[in-house]
Amino acid sequence: MVNLNRILFATDFSKSAAAARAMAQMFASRFDAELHVIHVVSDLSLQVPEFGMGLSFPGFADATAEHRKETSDQTMRALEAELEPDWRDAHRAVLTPRFGTPFLEIIRYAREHDIDLIVVGSHGRTGLAHVLLGSVAERVVRKAPCPVLTVRPDGSGEDGDTTDYSGFKVHPLPVG
Repeated sequence: MVNLNRILFATDFSKSAAAARAMAQMFASRFDAELHVIHVVSDLSLQVPEFGMGLSFPGFADATAEHRKETSDQTMRALEAELEPDWRDAHRAVLTPRFGTPFLEIIRYAREHDIDLIVVGSHGRTGLAHVLLGSVAERVVRKAPCPVLTVRPDGSGEDGDTTDYSGFKVHPLPVG
């Protein structure tokens, strides 16, 4: 029998993430597991085009640190809103904002906290949109240290490949 003690739900606050959140909460309730909720904010320092460029702008480092603190606080409030207070009171939940590259931080967090299952929403992009925008879910599936459940909201996806689990549509993520 599968035993899930710690489940990681990675959110970008999208419609597909809402469907994944419901699935993560269902698993956490059913297995009496601790639910970790993470949102990764792309790090501002990754957007600086050239090493040391910040040195040429007085106050750049201070403004970046202040902006990072503000963003972290806003993200924490958004994470708190992800779970209903009644649900959070009845279950164990850990809310974590992070900065960096989303798929790398999700994988790093899963390793650091010995996560048993990662639940992530998938937008179901195909073709050019997938090539240009990439897929955090796909990268997590490829590199994760544990099983990953990808969830798309009802009605999304073009292939019609769905399985019904208790009112949720679960779409397998193509790998290969």
